[in-house]
Amino acid sequence: MEIEQKYELVLKAYHNAYAKYSLFQVGALVILKDGHYFLGSNVENASYGLTNCAERSALFAAYSNGYRKDDILELVLIGKSNDFLYPCGACRQVICELMPQDATITLFKLTKLYKQIKVKDLMPYLFDERELNAE
Repeated sequence: MEIEQKYELVLKAYHNAYAKYSLFQVGALVILKDGHYFLGSNVENASYGLTNCAERSALFAAYSNGYRKDDILELVLIGKSNDFLYPCGACRQVICELMPQDATITLFKLTKLYKQIKVKDLMPYLFDERELNAE
């Protein structure tokens, strides 16, 4: 998928956000190896703990449709921020478990400026399923 198409799709997700309380919209796009993709938007709730971030919305949609870690190629994010918008701590944990460590994360600013990192860059000291089986 070309960078312009990624931008347009993730911007669509950004505009779909339900950010009634924070007014802080975030859009996400999960791109799969087979060419399919899923959009995710942050969806807020008056009971703030029930809010779901865009990253988790997109990843959960992919998993709900039968895709798994090895099917995911890339996660694309967009939001209004002073720097590039990085995932929150909860999303980082979910991303690190549900995506391959060498998968790309593309971070867009609303101005179309972007940068790319790898999943493994989000949490260098990751707690994952390997820790659950430690001896």
